[in-house]
Amino acid sequence: MIAKQLFEDFSQKVSETLANSPAKDMEKNAKAMLHGALNKMDVVTREEFDIQQQILIKTRTKLSELEARLAALEAQMQPAPKAETGKKTVKK
Repeated sequence: MIAKQLFEDFSQKVSETLANSPAKDMEKNAKAMLHGALNKMDVVTREEFDIQQQILIKTRTKLSELEARLAALEAQMQPAPKAETGKKTVKK
C-alpha cells in the first residue's frame, strides 16, 4: 500500500514536471526503474503488518496462559513433602 502510494506520488510529480517536454521516454524509464526497485524490496503493506502484529499479540497471550497452566499442573504433580521421621521408638 505504502509502496504503491509512493510510486503513484512520484509518478504524478514526474508527469507534472515533464508534461509538455520531449522527455516522455525519460518519464517512462523512471517509472519502470522505480517500479522495479520497489518490487525487489521485501516490504509489506501497513495492513499486513497490523494483522501480523495482532496475531503475535494473541500468540503471546495464549503462550502466557499455557505456561501458567503448565506450572499449575506441574505443581499438582509434585508429591507433598513428607513430615520428618525422627528417631524410631521401640515398643517394649
